[in-house]
Amino acid sequence: MHDLIIKGGTVVDGTGAPAFTGDIAIDNGKITAVGKLTARAKQTQNADGLLVTPGWVDTHTHYDGQAIWDPLLTPSGWHGVTTAIMGNCGVGFAPVAAHHRDWMIELMESVEDISATALKAGIDWQWETFPEYLDALDRVPRAVDVGAYLGHCALRTFVMGDRGARDEDPTTAEIERMAAVVREAMAAGALGFSTSRTAIHLTPKGEPIPGTFAKEAELMAIARAVGANGRGLLEIIPAGVESGDRKAQAAEMALMSRLSRAGNCPVTYLTGQIGKDPDLWRESFRLAAEANAAGATLIPQISCRPVGMLF
Repeated sequence: MHDLIIKGGTVVDGTGAPAFTGDIAIDNGKITAVGKLTARAKQTQNADGLLVTPGWVDTHTHYDGQAIWDPLLTPSGWHGVTTAIMGNCGVGFAPVAAHHRDWMIELMESVEDISATALKAGIDWQWETFPEYLDALDRVPRAVDVGAYLGHCALRTFVMGDRGARDEDPTTAEIERMAAVVREAMAAGALGFSTSRTAIHLTPKGEPIPGTFAKEAELMAIARAVGANGRGLLEIIPAGVESGDRKAQAAEMALMSRLSRAGNCPVTYLTGQIGKDPDLWRESFRLAAEANAAGATLIPQISCRPVGMLF
C-alpha cells in the first residue's frame, strides 16, 4: 500500500515526452511509481483536470527579504514553484552593516519595485555576514526551497562603505577583501555572485547602483573567488541589454567569457528581445555559443514577461 496516490492528472514529466493522463504514487516523500496504478494508498488525491508536473525552479527572483518571514514565498508557492533563486541583479541583504540596512532596503525598492514599507516591517535582522544570513534562512520553516547569490551592491557597500555605495573604484586591498568575503559566502552555501551593469538599475537618487561600472580586475577577483572550490556561478545583467547596443553587447559577452574561463564557473546572463532590434537576442546566443566552444560556459536567461510590466 502506498502512502499517497495522485490519480488521473495530466502528467507533464519534464523530459519532453507528450503529456499523458496517469497516476503518481508517493512513499516516504518520494515518487515510487508513475502510470496507470491499481494499488491502494493510505491517501488518494484526485487530480482530474489538473496538471501534475515536477516542481518549478524559478531562477530569477527577489525574495531576499520575504524569505525571512514567508515559508510559502507567496505567490510563487501557489503556482508550483518548489525552488526559488534570489539575490539576482546584484541586490540583496547580506552582508550588511546595521547602519546600511535601510539603505539596502530602499535600494531594493528602487531597483525591483518591492515595497520598502513591507520590507522594513517584515525583516527581522538576525545577521551581518552572508553565512549568518543563510543561518537565518535555515531557521524559517520552508515549504519552498531557496538558494541565494551574494549581490554586488551589498558586497561593495559592506567592504567599502559609502564609497562602495557611490560606485567608486576599490583599492587593491578592498578587492582582496571582497574576494575573501565571497569565498566565505561560498563556503557557507552561497550559489554564487550577482552583479548588474545596466543603466536601468538605479538608486533612489537616480544614480547607477554599486558595481555598475566595476572594472575587470574587481570582477575577475570575485569570479576566481566564486570558482575557487569548484562550484558556483555568476549572474550578470550586462550593459546594453536595455538599449540594444550591439557594440556594448559584444564587449559584455567577451568580458563574461573571460570571467567564466578565469573563474572556471558558469555565467548566466540576462538577455531578451528588444523592440528596436528584434533579432539582437540571436546575436547574443551566437556569441554565447562561440564563447562556450572556446571553453567558457555562458547561459542566457530570458524573462517570461515584458520587463516593464508590473502586476
